[in-house]
Amino acid sequence: MRRYWLFFSQTVTVLLAAWFIVATLKPQWLRNAGGTGVTLLQAGPGESGHRPAGSLSQAARAASPSVVSINTSQKRASRTQDPWFRFFYGDQDDNASAGLGSGVIVSPEGHILTNNHVIEDADDIEVVLADGRRASAQVIGTDPDTDLALLKIGLDKLPAIVLGQSEQLQVGDVVLAIGNPFGVGQTVTSGIVSALGRS
Repeated sequence: MRRYWLFFSQTVTVLLAAWFIVATLKPQWLRNAGGTGVTLLQAGPGESGHRPAGSLSQAARAASPSVVSINTSQKRASRTQDPWFRFFYGDQDDNASAGLGSGVIVSPEGHILTNNHVIEDADDIEVVLADGRRASAQVIGTDPDTDLALLKIGLDKLPAIVLGQSEQLQVGDVVLAIGNPFGVGQTVTSGIVSALGRS
């Protein structure tokens, strides 16, 4: 009995090895030998501008030009006069730390809404628009409790976002989040309104 089992296991091992070699080097042999194939169908190009039902691409395309990237820098207190600091770290010229975030242009005059934590304690704030333009921004106001901040830039022809009616918002409505927090290009994600009136 043991001899038959050994013969069977060796035969199965050799057949599997042969199948693996053929599947790796000549997969077309296996496709042709089977006689049955899988046919995949692909949709045609369709009508120009026609999007599938439920697509949010039109809303994303309309809102994306208003989304900006915000670069901040903060000067650190210089320690180059401290001999112990120079002994351990050497002479350092770079005395600034940097941060990145996103914002949205809310008025054609250049007002930008962002998070307070993005610009908090920043000495220099630079805004990069979706079209590549850059501008220095000044802080108009902040509200740390709601984590909101208002900035202003001085550029012409700004693509301000069209604000919706928040009173009409309902739980379950689809919303988009568009951002460019790392300065590598805009991202779009979607979700739903999960609750209203929370403070």
